[in-house]
Amino acid sequence: MDSQRTILNSLLAKPNAYLIINQVEAILQQEKDRRTQFYKEITEQEKVEFINGDIVTHSPVMKRHNDATGNLLLLIRAYVSKHQLGFVGFEKVMISLTRNDYEPDICYFTSETSANFKETQVLFPKPDLVVEVLSESTKHRDRGVKFKDYQAHGIQEYWIIDPDEQSVELYRMKDATYTLVKKSNEGTLKSEIIKDFSIPIQAIFDEQLNFQALSQIMKA
Repeated sequence: MDSQRTILNSLLAKPNAYLIINQVEAILQQEKDRRTQFYKEITEQEKVEFINGDIVTHSPVMKRHNDATGNLLLLIRAYVSKHQLGFVGFEKVMISLTRNDYEPDICYFTSETSANFKETQVLFPKPDLVVEVLSESTKHRDRGVKFKDYQAHGIQEYWIIDPDEQSVELYRMKDATYTLVKKSNEGTLKSEIIKDFSIPIQAIFDEQLNFQALSQIMKA
């Protein structure tokens, strides 16, 4: 919020503020038109996102990225389904924010958020939790524009998974800003948004530990 106020104050101090605003409005209208066309052209076969006016098409992922995503998804979906805590989306679920559209690796919506979701729904509102698994081609967006956008829209938890380092960064919303709660490749990952969800961090990267964590979830 402080950075936004600084930008606004800087703009308002310029004698040509109205001209700048008019130019920005024209550019944003063009971007809005491209976004409308984007909605018409996207298909289920592509993994694409609309980011600051650009259409971003994703390349295939490496095995370690796929394994980490699949392992974590298995645990979250099992836990959420067992306790009827809401809806878990992955990869092709597109969330539509104020300006941009993303397809996070994993996203979670509480029961309250997802209560009125329809079976034919294509665009989804902001989730309560987002997980992005880093890759060489996406890490600058995951730590850059997505981090800022998720924060600006009040997504309560943001997890960044690094399959190379086999580590997790957990950011949680506090006073409209993300606070780094945990960054580690060992110990336990605990969520406040998925009620009482807790897993060993290495269960995201190790198949045997993943199976043991899944067994604990199903038995608890």
